[in-house]
Amino acid sequence: MSAREPCDTRPVVLVVDDLPDNLTVLGELLQALYRVRVANSGPAALRLAASSPRPDLILLDVMMPGMDGLEVLRRLQAEPLTRDIPVLFVTAMDDTADEAQGLALGALDYITKPLRPPVVMARVKTQLELKRARDLLSDRNTSLEAEVARRMAENQRIQHISIHALARLAETRDPETGNHLLRTQGYVRLLATHLALHPRFVAELDADSIERIAKSAPLHDIGKVGIPDHVLLKPGKLTPEEWQLMKTHALLGAQAIERAEQDLVDEGGPPIDFLACAKQIARHHHERWDGSGYPDGLAGDAIPVAARLMALADVFDALISRRVYKPPFAFEVARDMILAEAGRHFDPDVAAAFATRFEEFCAVAERHADTEDAVAAKYQALGGVLVG
Repeated sequence: MSAREPCDTRPVVLVVDDLPDNLTVLGELLQALYRVRVANSGPAALRLAASSPRPDLILLDVMMPGMDGLEVLRRLQAEPLTRDIPVLFVTAMDDTADEAQGLALGALDYITKPLRPPVVMARVKTQLELKRARDLLSDRNTSLEAEVARRMAENQRIQHISIHALARLAETRDPETGNHLLRTQGYVRLLATHLALHPRFVAELDADSIERIAKSAPLHDIGKVGIPDHVLLKPGKLTPEEWQLMKTHALLGAQAIERAEQDLVDEGGPPIDFLACAKQIARHHHERWDGSGYPDGLAGDAIPVAARLMALADVFDALISRRVYKPPFAFEVARDMILAEAGRHFDPDVAAAFATRFEEFCAVAERHADTEDAVAAKYQALGGVLVG
């Protein structure tokens, strides 16, 4: 076809029959309105059905030597490329059992021989219109699914940006650098992934919950935005009164997230899972396995799993990081300090997972390490003084 010739957009009808006379009759009948392709055997029909242009409809003879029409239909149905092509059986048989078998395999209807042109044309037209409607619906569903996926991805990006914006807001008043957020998020993901197959955690740590926990982790210390500078940035040891004030950051963070949740409900929106998870982490990441933590003195499995993971991640990062009150500990020293607290500060199984994935913890810490200049600049900006 030359570039000037119009493209033939008529529906394609594949006629399958082992008798040349039948192919001729049907071909001449249909060709005025449709593009007609013919096959004189089952294997030839399968090849044409899978080649371009694929048929919009197949008229399939049942009684053929070798591979009969029923077997052709079975094979068409078994292949993704051809399973959705509508099939009309053409047969001289009037056995209702054979008809039922063909319909059960997926044939849409039967045309009986001898052929009556008006009946053939009416059946073909009806099935092609139905296929056109199905294709249109499928295209619309595909477009709708793509739009839903696009909007979900956009919402995920907005959530991610919002979480980090809130976390960065807290960071502006916190002597810890932004890389602390990246490191603790990485540690939490490592722990959750490792424990996902553990009998104690398998029910709570599926792929979705692991993603929620990792996404929520940067909000763990958001409550520090409510702690006065003279306590948050104090270079020396806190007084008992100051320490009590510092500990309120866990409750302040949880209350802030809870207010955000309530705002969503008041506006008629559905609850957001990651906010519930973030609230658990903010409130309970300073709880201890033995019940001696704060703010609620929870113990053991009463502490939410997400908070148990965050507790270890946060302490490990604090140990290996420079603070106004201490120099950084070596990774191995920090590891030994963590493991010494298994069963007291930390869930023993979480501590065991940490020990198993220790090398990966170190890799995360090194990948997101703070430079000396960045740490010094942060403390200087906040009016703090570094320990040498």
